Amino acid sequence: MTEKSTSPVVIQNRKARFNYQIEDTMEAGLVLKGTEVKSIRAGEAALTDGYVTLREDEAWLVGMYVKTYAQGSYMNHDERRDRKLLLNKRELRELDKAIERKGMTIVPLKLYFKGGVAKLQIGIARGKKVADKRSTIKERDDQRDTDRSIKKMMGR
Repeated sequence: MTEKSTSPVVIQNRKARFNYQIEDTMEAGLVLKGTEVKSIRAGEAALTDGYVTLREDEAWLVGMYVKTYAQGSYMNHDERRDRKLLLNKRELRELDKAIERKGMTIVPLKLYFKGGVAKLQIGIARGKKVADKRSTIKERDDQRDTDRSIKKMMGR
């Protein structure tokens, strides 16, 4: 019998770390249909436009794109449907308190499989201003330059 192992990140929201300052992260399960799981395993999904909202003491992922499965029949899923997140009450209360603070939002960061079950890493975040984004770009360029010079020195 084979043991299910943790697979690498299937889908990542790279824009989230650029547009938001992530203050806290947590892991949530996802309620998915079978055709959605197959499309996600194939890497045909995007978290870029997604965000998390709280409705009636439940967390929902809104705006995530999952391509319809090519071999799916009439039972195929809607590409942009709202998907329920599986969190316990303590985590839901923590999210509720976080978004009550001014300027805070909940964004999806990564979508991966853990033990054969789909998991979503969500982040409690604050939106960055244009100047913050510029400083992020400058830091990234500086890091790239230092890595390049170190590599050049090590190569000689």
